Amino acid sequence: MARKPRIAIVGAGKVGGALAVSLRRAGYSIDAIVTRPGGASLRRASRLARQVGSQAVISGTRIKADAIWFCVPDGEIASAAQSLALLIRGQPIVALHSSGLLSSDQLHGLRRSGANVASVHPLMSFVPGSRPSLAGVSFAMEGDAAAVRMAKRIVKDLRGEPFLIRKKDKAAYHAWATFASPLLTALLATTERVAVAAGVKPTLARRRMMPIVSQTVVNYATLGAPTSFSGPFARGDVKTIKQHLRALRRIPTAGAVYKALARAALQYLPTKNRKALSKFLQG
Repeated sequence: MARKPRIAIVGAGKVGGALAVSLRRAGYSIDAIVTRPGGASLRRASRLARQVGSQAVISGTRIKADAIWFCVPDGEIASAAQSLALLIRGQPIVALHSSGLLSSDQLHGLRRSGANVASVHPLMSFVPGSRPSLAGVSFAMEGDAAAVRMAKRIVKDLRGEPFLIRKKDKAAYHAWATFASPLLTALLATTERVAVAAGVKPTLARRRMMPIVSQTVVNYATLGAPTSFSGPFARGDVKTIKQHLRALRRIPTAGAVYKALARAALQYLPTKNRKALSKFLQG
C-alpha cells in the first residue's frame, strides 16, 4: 500500500486544528504547522504542533511535505500560497485549501511553480471550544486531477465522504452550507427571543426546546422535509397564525423571520389553505 503523504498545515485556527488532529489520528504525519511570526499565532501553532507530534514553523520556511493544506481566512489564501511558491519550485507537491466559497484558482501561484492544486472544504461547523470529528463529514472538492485524487484518499482515510463540485457552483454551495449552520443558529437565537417574550429565560429556553429541535432534525434526516412538516401551516390554521404575528409585534425581527419562513413553507412544503395564507402573509 502506498505511503501516506506527509502534510503541512498552514494556519492553526479552528479548521486547521480539527484537520491536524484528525489527520494524525488517521495515521498521517504532520510535517509542520505553518504560521505567521510572533504573538498569539505562533503560540497557537506551537500548542497544536505539540498535540500532533509536529513543529511550528514561520511562514517563509521551506516546506518538505508532500502536501500543503491551507486553513487560513479566504482573503489570505492567495497571498499565503504565493509566499510559498518560490520555496517549492521544482518540488512535486499537492496544495489544498479549505475555503467553501473560493475555487482552487486561489492557489495559482503554487500551480505556476509546478504544484497540483485543489479546494477541499469540509461541510462542518468549527467554533471555539468544539473540535468535531470529521468522520461522516462531506468534503466538497474541485481542482487538478492529481490533487483531487490525493484529497479523495485523505478524506476517505478520515472516514469522510468526498464529492466533486464545479467551480461555478461554489457560491451556491457555500450559501447552502450557510443555511445549514450559521443561519440555522440565527434561527435558534431568534427562537430564544420569542421564548423570552413568553416569559422563559434564554438558558431555560435552550434546554426546554432541545427535545423538539432534536426530534425535528431526526425527522428531517429520516423522513424528509414534507413528511416532517407539522403545526399550523401544515393544518392551514389561519387564526393561530394571526395570533402568532400579533404576539410577535413586540419583536419585529422575529416577526420578519416568521413571515419569511412562512413564505418558504408555502412554496416548498405541504400546506392547507395555501391561498388564504399567502394572501394574509402579503398583507
